[in-house]
Amino acid sequence: MDYKETLNMPKTDFEMRGNLAKKEPNILRKWEENNHYQAILKHHEGQPSFILHDGPPYANGNLHAGTAMNRSIKDFIVRSHAMLGYYTPFFPGWDTHGLPIENAIQKLGVDRKSISVAEFRRKCEEFAHSQITTQMETEKRLGQIADYEHPYISLQKEFEGRQIRTFANMALKGMIFQGLKPVYWSPFNETAVADSEIIYKDVKDSTIYLKFPIADGKGLLDSEDHFVIWTTTPWTIPSNEAVSVHPDLVYAEVLTDVGKLVILEKFVERLLAKFQLENKGILRTFKGCELEGVTYHHVVLEKDCPCLLGNHVTDEDGTGVVHTAGGHGLDDYLVCQKYGIAPICSVDARGYMNEESGKYEGMFFEDCSKAIIHDMHEKGLLLSVENITHSYPHDDRLKKKVIFRAVKQWFCSIDQVREQALTEIDSQIKWHNSFGQKRMHNMIAERGDWCISRQRLWGVPIPIFYNEDGSPIMEREVFDHLAELVDEFGSNVWFEREAKDLLPQGYTNPASPNGFFTKEKDIMDVWFDSGSSWNELIARGYDYPCDLYFEGSDQYRGWFNSSLIVSTAVHGTAPYKEVLSHGYVVDSKGEKMSKSVGNVVNPLDIIHVNGADVFRLWAMASDFKEDLKLGDSNIKQTSEQYRKIRNTFRFLLGNISNDDFDPHKELVSFEQLEKVDQQVLILLNDLVKQVRKDVEGYNYLAVNKELMYFMVNVLSSYYCDFTKDILYVSAKEDKRRRQVQTVYWTCTDTLVKLWAPFLVYTAEEVWTHFSHLGYESVHYEEFPSIQTYEKEEELREDINRLLNIRSLVTKAIEEARHDKIVASSQEAKVILTLSKKDKDLLVKNLESSVAQWLIVSQVELCEGEQKVEVMKAGGHKCPRCWNYDENVDGDGLCPRCHRVMEGFKKIK
Repeated sequence: MDYKETLNMPKTDFEMRGNLAKKEPNILRKWEENNHYQAILKHHEGQPSFILHDGPPYANGNLHAGTAMNRSIKDFIVRSHAMLGYYTPFFPGWDTHGLPIENAIQKLGVDRKSISVAEFRRKCEEFAHSQITTQMETEKRLGQIADYEHPYISLQKEFEGRQIRTFANMALKGMIFQGLKPVYWSPFNETAVADSEIIYKDVKDSTIYLKFPIADGKGLLDSEDHFVIWTTTPWTIPSNEAVSVHPDLVYAEVLTDVGKLVILEKFVERLLAKFQLENKGILRTFKGCELEGVTYHHVVLEKDCPCLLGNHVTDEDGTGVVHTAGGHGLDDYLVCQKYGIAPICSVDARGYMNEESGKYEGMFFEDCSKAIIHDMHEKGLLLSVENITHSYPHDDRLKKKVIFRAVKQWFCSIDQVREQALTEIDSQIKWHNSFGQKRMHNMIAERGDWCISRQRLWGVPIPIFYNEDGSPIMEREVFDHLAELVDEFGSNVWFEREAKDLLPQGYTNPASPNGFFTKEKDIMDVWFDSGSSWNELIARGYDYPCDLYFEGSDQYRGWFNSSLIVSTAVHGTAPYKEVLSHGYVVDSKGEKMSKSVGNVVNPLDIIHVNGADVFRLWAMASDFKEDLKLGDSNIKQTSEQYRKIRNTFRFLLGNISNDDFDPHKELVSFEQLEKVDQQVLILLNDLVKQVRKDVEGYNYLAVNKELMYFMVNVLSSYYCDFTKDILYVSAKEDKRRRQVQTVYWTCTDTLVKLWAPFLVYTAEEVWTHFSHLGYESVHYEEFPSIQTYEKEEELREDINRLLNIRSLVTKAIEEARHDKIVASSQEAKVILTLSKKDKDLLVKNLESSVAQWLIVSQVELCEGEQKVEVMKAGGHKCPRCWNYDENVDGDGLCPRCHRVMEGFKKIK
């Protein structure tokens, strides 16, 4: 007889192969039909809210791996908090203004100079919307739930109107001002560059040492003396306005063949060696403060310049005498400002020398450096020139050099909000990254005025009108009127109408007696756009401040920073209660992804081949607070983990199929389970407790490890391993079988809910193949609550001792198999000698067969010193269960299988 037909083998339609790339779109389609996001919210109405505010990605191109990772983790946060019992509305955002879209439009063939500004901006807007559509589809495909019907977009007129009002509030508090001071400037994009968009790269530059001949030594120096300066930017020499010395450092007047040189005393020997000059004696020394007011002849222009005192001068490098050009360096600007010297800017917006540079006018700044070196040599003023490699600021977007350039700009003063912002950082905000609080504190403590103007077209205009005398108009009535216009028409109205048509009807100002007004041409820094996005929380009626901001670690100087400043300025508080950040996505070797290197990983490629759940599992299983490695090897490893998860679910589902186990009728209470069953449910309850805790702390890597440990070590390698025999061989309605099925069902119900925020598609698929007691979607459920069981600690202690005993037996069986004593564990008889305490433990906990628990045919328990002996079991092999028994019937069946088959005969 073929006994296979009499066994209760696993039966499920839940496929072994995930085939996620094919299945997931069907699940997504069903979610969209059922308005999945709103349905989830509806199930949590009335519960405490948890608000994650979305840091807007830039709307240019497909989502790259880093953004896809970011969106996945945001979805973990939103979904897991919903399952913790929170109301979790989440509306996505997009950052749409700024230079990248301007550049993208021009690369598409649009000539910005041949069409009107308003038309150019409309093309930018159309392009931004097309990019948002593409990115939104990828986000949805990733399984992210969000209010995609109502995103916030920085080009929306409602957003722009709120931004104008935010600017107005700050301006009317005196925080917004116009000034001429040096800022980072991109000559390649012809605009100021935000501090947060500056990176430093090593470059090779020519550095020079020059003599500046003394004009008026004030009785301390004479016409044969020279200040010696050092600079890595020779092109700034035409803008030289002074030299600076430290008041407390000691300087020396050194006699050489090329005149008397004034340099730091401690640098004399080193510098003369560099200049290949003989030291003919130090004539005298003096402190820097004695040099104040001494003048020298400018080496390019016909004028004399002063020596200033500045604490920014150091004795670490150079000569101790600092070439000072207030138009091209912040320290230089500040020391010149102290002495009432206005900054000179000798370079135009494109990086070409202007009329302030004399004979060098028209040269590109880098070419000017070469010309300066040549001319200084011809004049006999060049002491040394050498190439050095040093760290130099670059525009992060273009990866090209920036320069410091003094130009009239609009600034936000940080001084007014600095102390309150620091208070928020240090006492009101929870920083989940160990370095977060200190990093942000230092940035705000040291941050200078924020340059918020940009010389571009695509953005929110700086809403300033000018009178005839050039004075800016900062009046509530004017700001409010303009905001109302932007609410109605969008910010394009600024570029479509004349200044007089944007002002309130009948507006007059004494500073414009002829009624003539002009308007600012610059737009706002895009960091002001996103930095005021918290307005959307208030506008939609959500709690403010929100619970969490979560973005990449570069946002401490970007979005976290600008949002804190703007919100503190307007509301006196940070816009967030908690801050969490992630690292960068790099290739599998830890290298930065680059198209030129060819190591860029497209998340859509992973999704189309492996499925979104595999990508999400990779994000979950990575320590996102560090850099995350992504490549073929990482995805292969993740796919292997996914296979284990899926196979475990398939095995569980196969043994609690709908026609075999009805949870409405056949669930066994905890008290009626055997102790080995209870112990597994105790461990399951521990899992629930730990997962809930780790989810609250955003520790998804720990959640992954905990879930995998339970599925692999507690279930697959232990409980499922020894209970297979009970499920397959026992009679279908057998009490012991129903006990095991109860454990399987409870584990499935718990695990699918715990995995649901992470493996969104797979959890839904499991749910549809599972006779559950809940809602139609697993995503409408909540995490299981934490249970309290009697004698919980005793059961937990017992299982640890039991598992130690079992591992000893398993090891002994493996050795017996190696020695050819048995071919499988079912062929084995085990003589297990234990202490009385451990022997009693086995008998107490294993009401069913100890042999079954050890997956052997026979066990003999003895008392004494712990020992395991393995031998071949006696008796005959049962053709139905494959266990060996001394007492078999005429068909060779063991007593258990005989009873089951008798039941089959009665049924027939």
